[in-house]
Amino acid sequence: MMTDEQVEDAARKLFEAERERRQIRLLSLDFPQATMDDAYRVQAALVKRKVASGLTIKGWKIGLTSKAMQSALSIDIPDSGILFDDMFFADDGMVPADRFIQPRIEAEIAFVMKATLAGPDVSIDDVLDATDHITPALEILDTRIERLNKETGRIRTFFDTISDNAANAGIVVGGLAAGPRELDLRWIGAIVSRNGEVEETGLGAGVLDHPAKGIVWLANRLHQYGMRIEAGQVVLSGSFIRPVECRHGDRIVSDFGPYGTIRISFA
Repeated sequence: MMTDEQVEDAARKLFEAERERRQIRLLSLDFPQATMDDAYRVQAALVKRKVASGLTIKGWKIGLTSKAMQSALSIDIPDSGILFDDMFFADDGMVPADRFIQPRIEAEIAFVMKATLAGPDVSIDDVLDATDHITPALEILDTRIERLNKETGRIRTFFDTISDNAANAGIVVGGLAAGPRELDLRWIGAIVSRNGEVEETGLGAGVLDHPAKGIVWLANRLHQYGMRIEAGQVVLSGSFIRPVECRHGDRIVSDFGPYGTIRISFA
């Protein structure tokens, strides 16, 4: 287990790296025996620093919901991070050139909550009952930790990703809002293009077979820490495509068919 001092030092490094738009060395190289609990302790310390800096918590993101991404990080469960008010970008907006380090984008379904959701025995029906509406969304990922350490050849682990607020960076919501029981969420899909060329396609079923299952997992996990999903919060349920790299000058268009289209550009 990491000491409190080590946790605070790791959080400080991540906080400063995000502010300075630079990447730090893999934390997992310094703490090879770190546990998932250690990772969430670092994340909590980072979140505390962000709140102290004036940011407001607006919701949650769920990541690592696909088998491929879990395998890449040697983990067999999802992870989660915090959405802050400065992460929300307008549909068809422009991301400033100096905002992120290595941004990537994913297509997801966002749940907007109308009631609190607390574990320990949350079900899919509980999630749907607590949801005001769902809406198409894009998540912008970024990493304040190097993806690959060139000296050792080591890649990021779950410890690095979770500590770094689950690589969370931004969110774009758009398209048509719908009641969570009005449609089969497993069949909501998207065609994601970069500069007019299709990069990825996917369906909601790619998220643990049903997008609401990620929120079930989150609510039950938060219960272990005396926390819950609050009414009014936005929850990104997990990506059903592989991350698409975003470069300067790129324009991303995510076509959700009958549920609308979301656009975001990178300066």
